[in-house]
Amino acid sequence: MDYRQLIDSMTPEVYRDLKRAVELGKWPDGRRLTPEQREHCLQAVIAWGQRNLPEGERVGYIDRGHKAGEVCDDPAPQPLSWRD
Repeated sequence: MDYRQLIDSMTPEVYRDLKRAVELGKWPDGRRLTPEQREHCLQAVIAWGQRNLPEGERVGYIDRGHKAGEVCDDPAPQPLSWRD
């Protein structure tokens, strides 16, 4: 079985378990993940999410959004006037 087949065979439950293991740094039975296990699990979680989840639900998604209002640029800075 190659990597692509492995990712394709993952179920949503396996995805959630691997994601949780990466988040907590340990397996469901309490054993700690090694750095190599954490790296491989994270790669699998990212790959599965890329193939099966909408963009907004993927690991590492950053919502670039848009600014509300008519003007997109920040207004020019206004100097402060100190009064005694």
